Amino acid sequence: MASHHQSLRDRQIASIERILNLNHDPTQNVESHHDPAAANGLIPQSTPILNSDGDPIWKILVFDNLGRDVISSVLRVNDLRGWGVTIHLNIKSPRHPIPDVPVLYLLEPTPTNLQLITSDLSHNLYSPAYINFLSSIPRPLLEDFASQTAAAGTAEGIAQVFDQYLNFIVGEPDLFSLGMGKETYWTMNSAQTKDEELDAVVDRVLSGLFSVVVTMGTIPIIRCPRGGAAEMISAKLDRKLRDHILNSKDNLFSPSHQRPTSTASTPSSRPVLIVLDRNVDLIPMLSHSWTYQSLVHDVLKMHLNRITVETPIDETNPAKGSAKRAYDLNSNDFFWTRNAGVPFPQVAEDIDAELTRYKEDANDITRKTGASSIEDLQNDTSASAQHLKAAITLLPELRERKATLDMHMNIATALLKGIKDRQLDNFFQIEENVTKQTKAQILELLNDEGKGKEPLDKLRLFIIWFLSTEQDVSRIEMERFEEALKTAGADTTALAYIKSVREITRMTMMTSAPTQLPSTSTNPTNELFRGFSSISNRLTDRLASGALGANFENLISGVKNFLPENKDLTVTKITESLMDPGSASSGAIAKTEGYLYFDPRSANARGTMPPPSQLRNHQQAPTGGASIPGGLGSLGPGTGASFGQRRQGFSEAVVFTVGGGSMDEYGNLQDWAKRTSAGHESRGGGVRRRVVYGSTEIVNAEDFVLGELSRLGREMG
Repeated sequence: MASHHQSLRDRQIASIERILNLNHDPTQNVESHHDPAAANGLIPQSTPILNSDGDPIWKILVFDNLGRDVISSVLRVNDLRGWGVTIHLNIKSPRHPIPDVPVLYLLEPTPTNLQLITSDLSHNLYSPAYINFLSSIPRPLLEDFASQTAAAGTAEGIAQVFDQYLNFIVGEPDLFSLGMGKETYWTMNSAQTKDEELDAVVDRVLSGLFSVVVTMGTIPIIRCPRGGAAEMISAKLDRKLRDHILNSKDNLFSPSHQRPTSTASTPSSRPVLIVLDRNVDLIPMLSHSWTYQSLVHDVLKMHLNRITVETPIDETNPAKGSAKRAYDLNSNDFFWTRNAGVPFPQVAEDIDAELTRYKEDANDITRKTGASSIEDLQNDTSASAQHLKAAITLLPELRERKATLDMHMNIATALLKGIKDRQLDNFFQIEENVTKQTKAQILELLNDEGKGKEPLDKLRLFIIWFLSTEQDVSRIEMERFEEALKTAGADTTALAYIKSVREITRMTMMTSAPTQLPSTSTNPTNELFRGFSSISNRLTDRLASGALGANFENLISGVKNFLPENKDLTVTKITESLMDPGSASSGAIAKTEGYLYFDPRSANARGTMPPPSQLRNHQQAPTGGASIPGGLGSLGPGTGASFGQRRQGFSEAVVFTVGGGSMDEYGNLQDWAKRTSAGHESRGGGVRRRVVYGSTEIVNAEDFVLGELSRLGREMG
């Protein structure tokens, strides 16, 4: 029987818990391992280290901004409490002395942070100090820190110094970003970027990817297209991994550090790391999606799994107005875990089903105990002891479920309002078949004042059509499109840059027809329109009465209800051609035929290091055509893959895009992995595919267009 698969999130949590346990391996708490309270983060699933008296060691956690983002994306305050952390503070915030209390530092190894640590210790703020760097501290910085420590006489206050390789943020079980901000695409493609700034970005990506590889515990095969940032980063990562293996006897990939599931070092048992430039396909950064997590990211501006939603102060009295509430969406949320990648109509249906199930469970408990409601149970002493004990045991889980469902009902209400105001269902439906749209149809849509309240949605749709269409657009026609967009209120600055990259992205994009899956439905129309009808016709008492129910009904009316077609995006097709070449299309195989092959464990499959003089050459199109303004040049011949290497299959992959990532791509990759795994298993193949998706930053369409494409367009204007 196969061992339980640990996701990237699981591995990062284990590493953070070890840090919180003063870098001791936690003892598994067998009793709480299957406890619902443990799963909800109410108690730790492992036992924290104890002092000589057998009591937990209470400690303070101090982090910088990246350390905060790394921890907050996977752990909650309750989890920190379970590991003995009483206070958590930012290193740059005003802090007061708490003598003789241990402090855990989790931060980047920067000169500023090192000076602040030395200042803390010299002022006796805390003692002792357990210093954990998110990435490997460079030798010159370490020597400088040692000099500061000696000069300040604070050596006795330092208990540990560790490199932790955790400088990446995990948003979902198999989704990560390097937290590099929303300007990386501009930096990589702008002619104004200085060489030292470019080097800093590449080094940061290199450090983050090295940390991801260390956390996964296995050295991957690296594949990338020729030229550009992807080749530069792949070649440098290959060299960094080789140097680490050669220069360290007990390296991070030696048997003592290996993950339990790693049983061999043959290429087939190792993952493949696919490094891609963002320009391989810009459309997912702009598209309107219909899945729950993509809509939340686009409409509600989710950042680090946190969103802000306006909810009514009093559901029975709308006149009292609304208040903003912040919600965290993470893997402890059963509804989010199950529905994040699901089309929104099905999510609406599931909310209704879960609310009905909750009501039935609550009624069942109250009926057995004789109480009139769940709230009365805690004050009721007349119920039989046996039934009362069972009810009290179930109460925390029921309350947690109710709070989760209330939260998702508020989120769904906010999404429906955004969908209706901006007519996102119409934009999504058009984008599903955007290549079939004529110039006249697109121009008519741009001129239609009734198509949504947000001009940016029209700009996004036009850019998607412009990058996808095979039709030639003349200068006069382009001026008409731009005029229509300006009249609608859109900022067209980005189009100057889009025009310059159109030919290059069209060469690397792979359009795909919908994947035809077996269907048991005999009436496709009814299947498309089944989601919203259930929630509008079978609302629970909470929704059917009061202002929220009425608002929900009004929002639903007029919103199109359909399920998206199953089609693979360009990045998914590239991944399929490298993971499962036997099933990939001939077009996808042809696109990846020339991808470079790096095996850091092999003496043969190695690439050439990029010479510094070539870092600023223009990035060439795959066929040697036009160059991307400000792009990175080809870095030498690298290493081509042999026929056997090109046809080599993988069951696990890490896909990384340089310059920004998309929730659409993440969801599309997960759908492909589930679909192909199910297909292989049904045929007796037993292959279960897993894909981890990462980028320099997960960026929503508004930030990408207005913050990066427009900036590049201004530079060209």
